[in-house]
Order: sequence, then structure tokens, then C-alpha cells
Amino acid sequence: MHIWLEQIFLNIIGTEWIIVIFAALLLLLGTGKLPAAAKKMGRVAADIEKAKNDLMQQARPDLTIKMSGPVNTERQKLEAMAKSLGIEYEDVSNTDLKKTIQDKIGGQSKDA
Repeated sequence: MHIWLEQIFLNIIGTEWIIVIFAALLLLLGTGKLPAAAKKMGRVAADIEKAKNDLMQQARPDLTIKMSGPVNTERQKLEAMAKSLGIEYEDVSNTDLKKTIQDKIGGQSKDA
């Protein structure tokens, strides 16, 4: 009997696990409490995401990019980002400016 159960659980993959978990929650919580539990889980997930963003902001406040109003061109966007990060952007090509911004914030370029 034990081997048979193991084979069943090992053959369940991907979205089938979601169905199994949903069915178990439905049995445990019932139809009345399930929406409230899902709402609480959503709030917890949002709180975790907010806390993560706050921690990242506290760890590297110098990387906050402040944009004021819409930008119409790629160059305007680059200049606004450079200004916000304290990067000199006069007489610098778009490519060099992108690389400097990526180096400053620690991102990888798409060209690499």
C-alpha cells in the first residue's frame, strides 16, 4: 500500500499539485473560509513584496531614479536617469550613457 501511494505522489507534477493543494485547502477550510484565507495570503504576499522593496531601497538609496513627468525620447529617459544617479551626461553618446548607468546600478547589459 505504501509503495502505491508513493507512486501516485511521484507521478503528480506541475499544475496537478496546485489542484491537490486547492482540494486539501477546500477540505480543511471549507467553502466559507477559503476566500478569506486567500485574501489573507494575498495581503501577506503584498506585505512581503513591500518589505523587500523597502529593504532594497534602504540598502541602496543612491540608486533611486526620480522621474518628473513623461519622457518622449530615449535620450530624455537616459538623461533623467543619469541626472538622478549623479552621472554626467553632456557630450556622452547614448550607448556610453546606457553602459555608465548600468555600471552604476549593477545591471548587466543586454549586449553581453
